[in-house]
Amino acid sequence: MPFKKKINYCFNIKLSAPFYVCKVIINEFTGKIMNDSEAELLLQLSQPAKRAKAFSTIVRTYQERLYWHIRKMVLSHDDANDILQNTFIKAWNAIENFRGDSQISTWFYRIATNETLTFLTNKRMRSFSGIDEVEDTLLRNLQSDTYFCGNEAEMKLQKAILTLPEKQRLVFNMKYFDDLTYNEMETILGTSTGALKASYHHAVKKIEKFLNEEDFVD
Repeated sequence: MPFKKKINYCFNIKLSAPFYVCKVIINEFTGKIMNDSEAELLLQLSQPAKRAKAFSTIVRTYQERLYWHIRKMVLSHDDANDILQNTFIKAWNAIENFRGDSQISTWFYRIATNETLTFLTNKRMRSFSGIDEVEDTLLRNLQSDTYFCGNEAEMKLQKAILTLPEKQRLVFNMKYFDDLTYNEMETILGTSTGALKASYHHAVKKIEKFLNEEDFVD
């Protein structure tokens, strides 16, 4: 199976429209570029009287995107929902210390990613199982998931992705499905752009190999 055309991550849940692109301004305090709405949110977050309302706006804006980011790693709707709630709790508890050194979306992505990796690590520790056993469990959960509406090709792709090492799978999902730039991924994961490019390249090659072998068996 040639790995050329992007296959959507298909579930029976309506996805939100792409984020509205606002004009950019310079944040004079950090020298970073951000959109008007984010600059306004940062201002509101710094004001105790407006903080809760601003945080609610952030949750509404990013909750669906973060949900899918988490869901692609844990595959279970219930687990993804729990991790998303933990992400927002962690963010709220730390929001007073957020100074805008990175974009709000990047900061939330970083928290969600750390919560997801912690969840998967704890899952292995609780079951005393290795990576392969955990990934087999994730695949079984996906196959029995009533929300999953993918066809055979999409299921094969998910099987291929689950053969990747955890961090490599994360890099692949963020680049392939989420369309994040390497600079954004570097900020979120704390990994150099060069290492991320290499990881994504190896992931693509492994997936191509898996899909080709699957086609040969079929």
